[in-house]
Amino acid sequence: MNIRNVAIIAHVDHGKTTLVDGLLKQSKIFRENEAVMSQELIMDSNDQERERGITILAKNTAVTYNDTKINIVDTPGHADFGGEVERTLNMTDGALLIVDAKEGPMPQTKFVLKKALELGLRPVVVINKIDKPDAQVDKVIRETADLFLDLATDEAQLEFPIYYAIGRDGKAWAHQPTAEEIAGDADLTPIFEAILHHVPAPNGSVDAPFQMLVSALDWDNFQGKYAIGKISRGVARPGLAVSIGTPDGWRSTAKIDRVYTGLGLKRAVVEEATTGDIVALTGLSDVKIGETVADAKSPEALPTIAIAEPTLKMAVAASTSPFVGKEGTQLTSQKIYERILKELEVNVSLKMEKGENNEYILSGRGELHLSVFIEALRREGFELQIGKPQVITKVIDGQRVEPVEELTVDVATEYSSAVTGEVGKRKGMLFSQTENEDGTTRLLFEIPTRGLLGLRNVLLTLSRGTAVMNSMFLRFDPVGAALPKMRNGVLVASEGGVAVSYGLNNAQARGITFINPQTPVYQGMIVGLNSREGDLEINVTKEKKQSNVRSSGADDAIVLTPPTIFSLEQCIDFLEDDELLEVTPKSLRLRKKILNGSERAKSSR
Repeated sequence: MNIRNVAIIAHVDHGKTTLVDGLLKQSKIFRENEAVMSQELIMDSNDQERERGITILAKNTAVTYNDTKINIVDTPGHADFGGEVERTLNMTDGALLIVDAKEGPMPQTKFVLKKALELGLRPVVVINKIDKPDAQVDKVIRETADLFLDLATDEAQLEFPIYYAIGRDGKAWAHQPTAEEIAGDADLTPIFEAILHHVPAPNGSVDAPFQMLVSALDWDNFQGKYAIGKISRGVARPGLAVSIGTPDGWRSTAKIDRVYTGLGLKRAVVEEATTGDIVALTGLSDVKIGETVADAKSPEALPTIAIAEPTLKMAVAASTSPFVGKEGTQLTSQKIYERILKELEVNVSLKMEKGENNEYILSGRGELHLSVFIEALRREGFELQIGKPQVITKVIDGQRVEPVEELTVDVATEYSSAVTGEVGKRKGMLFSQTENEDGTTRLLFEIPTRGLLGLRNVLLTLSRGTAVMNSMFLRFDPVGAALPKMRNGVLVASEGGVAVSYGLNNAQARGITFINPQTPVYQGMIVGLNSREGDLEINVTKEKKQSNVRSSGADDAIVLTPPTIFSLEQCIDFLEDDELLEVTPKSLRLRKKILNGSERAKSSR
């Protein structure tokens, strides 16, 4: 059978996963009465993916069109999951680059296209969402051509085919469609034809000894570990003796137990799979991502996958909260350590080192990358505490350097000056400002990664929720001057107990509160944001004194302003150096590292 291996790449929310759903449904891989036919975002099967509306894990599926098997790899669109993109592009021979017809190329479009071109892939451009009222198709095509001009590694890459699509409706064309054509039936045939015509068939000899680079791992209770990759040459069969290793040497030998290939959303057991197919092999219990699996009789190693270094680190430890054990089941440092080791096997961009006081220092590509893992731990019953994220610096040629990122902010034009001022305070440099026809402005900055910490929340507040920010790592520059403190002090509970309306009313006279009445609190827990710079201890459990003398208005009901409730990412953004975030399956509690007020005062002297 003919084979095509294609990746779907794009900036977050430009419609990759929706387009893959359409390809799956129109390939007749499912029966019309299967539940999946009425489902949206079929490929985003992870709970967090569905809730956040983003792809986190790269996934591969397979369909058949005109006697050709098409392996499709759906990749994440967020820069924090770039490691997933880097390793899975190795399994493909071509790519569909999806670009939003209104937004045009965005920071992650640039990142994924750069990776694809470096690997020698020839992308097919799909201008998606052309039915948007404010779509600017011609302008977006010009911007995309400029991007290819910036990133191409040879002249041949400057020519690229362009297709047009409404992924949500399952429609595509090889030309700009008329209004009548847009109103027609769902049909993605042009995309299928584009894959057959523009994506080359995989090369490699079927008769040569078996060889495969492991690009991903999966696991289940039935078969244990699955090693996933594209067969570079030869044939994979159950019972084949293989060597496992890298160009630096072979670590171990094993036998392939079962060979699986993709079939829709499922895996099908096959007796053999040949050169170019994407397969999942079992029986290789100690294999790692980036290693080569090769015929033991004549093993040759493939180059390992180069993954970009982490830019952010964060301390994680077992919870020391007075409430520990009330809401979770996984409480010990050892349990956390075992779970991190399991994650390191499949999450290639994540790194870990042991810190002081039973802490584990996790390093990742950004706040979202780290917070997705923390949220996964939370859902598995873990209770833990995490510290403020720190930017990873390193020494190059005797000079300490820090990561610098390209920051793009799309915001309503009336708030653009406020955004520019805030980013400027964080050592951001404005490089371009483009006003769009829809009343928004696109601002392009270069900013140290440390200046991005906590920025998203501030921009959303400044712009009344209209700001959309995206960033992409650029380079390492010499460490600049320290940033000014960006946040006021906090309101800290001086007593443990249960928060009451009277105590919270007093707190709201001094700032913004984070909790509702009847919330259990402990001494040292952060219950709000002070309106001034310093921290303030306040007793939110304090009740109104009872008296037998009635005064005018004394019995009026207290009306509280609704509290500000933070998400996990917002809590992480909020932290200062002397604070921690307590994470449990049910709660997120901000707290001081030192809970006792007098001890805290002594330590700060």
